Amino acid sequence: MKKNINLRRYVALAMFTALAYASLFVLRIGGIGGFLTFDVKDAIIASAAMMFGPQYGVLISFIVSIVEMISVSGTGPLGALMNFCSSAVFAAVGSLIYRYMPRIKRSIAGAVVGLFVSVLSMTAVMMLLNLIITPIYMEVPLEVVKELMLPLLLPFNLVKALLNAAVVLLIYKPVSTALKNIRALDGGAEKLSFSRKTLVLTVAALVVIIGCVLFLVFALNGQFEWVKK
Repeated sequence: MKKNINLRRYVALAMFTALAYASLFVLRIGGIGGFLTFDVKDAIIASAAMMFGPQYGVLISFIVSIVEMISVSGTGPLGALMNFCSSAVFAAVGSLIYRYMPRIKRSIAGAVVGLFVSVLSMTAVMMLLNLIITPIYMEVPLEVVKELMLPLLLPFNLVKALLNAAVVLLIYKPVSTALKNIRALDGGAEKLSFSRKTLVLTVAALVVIIGCVLFLVFALNGQFEWVKK
């Protein structure tokens, strides 16, 4: 029985990895600032990390970043490094708080707090990496990148993280319930039900998603890319 549970878990983790990679091709918002693109892979990876553990979030982040670099990305190792750090920090921080923080672990409050800290952590890390790596990647002076920080890089990374956090809150309950029912996730089988708190959180997540998408499209001039060519 234990071997069957472990096998289902590894299959589920493989599916999360595949979905994170597949998300790079669909439902994207590109053309932001001429070189930035939003996708939902961080939400998928973070969901896996919160269900199975932060180490799996880091592992999936690494695999997806490497496969992306050698298959569809034109940003090379530097882009892969930034993608890995972005996804790994977002997934691991939220998972650590949700799974292990006393009093609020494995609760709605733990999920909200964990994702809030993930948003701040990922944004801070990406701001630092943009100052270090972007001048090398774009072959421009540091001052040029600094001029992009407030009008473009900071709002993009903050909204990107916030949007992914909202997606996690939207999909976590139904996905975790489904995995429990097929015994791929610890915990007994359960029916999908929504308490008042869960319903309020779902509505709030939808509002945040709509607001963030509108901001990326209208404030940062992003464009929907339904399928990557």
